[in-house]
Amino acid sequence: MNKTILITAAILGITGIVLGAFGAHGLKALITVEAQQTFETGVRYQMYHALFLLFVGSINSISIKAKHLIYYLTLVGIVFFSGSIYGLATNALTTFDFKIIGIITPIGGLLLIGAWVRLFIEFLKMK
Repeated sequence: MNKTILITAAILGITGIVLGAFGAHGLKALITVEAQQTFETGVRYQMYHALFLLFVGSINSISIKAKHLIYYLTLVGIVFFSGSIYGLATNALTTFDFKIIGIITPIGGLLLIGAWVRLFIEFLKMK
């Protein structure tokens, strides 16, 4: 499980950097400043949680069961939160109206909070 978590963290980090550069340079002339800032929020949270998964995958003092839950909460949370933000920020560039799926943004945020809460619980259990 640790290897899967660490590989996922690396992939999220790589794609976060690529998307950050794309947002800062490739989208600059195509979307509003407000949309650029929104896009950057998605990148920032993706990178925070890539680092979070690096930590979770590296620490041995939390249970495998907790790691599984934290991993899936974080992964789905990032897809929902950052993914929907990327869509919403670039909404003007597509024919699909990403506002329809905007409801998954807060769901993704709740999943990310859940991952942190589960880690907190594991820390409280430590002797």
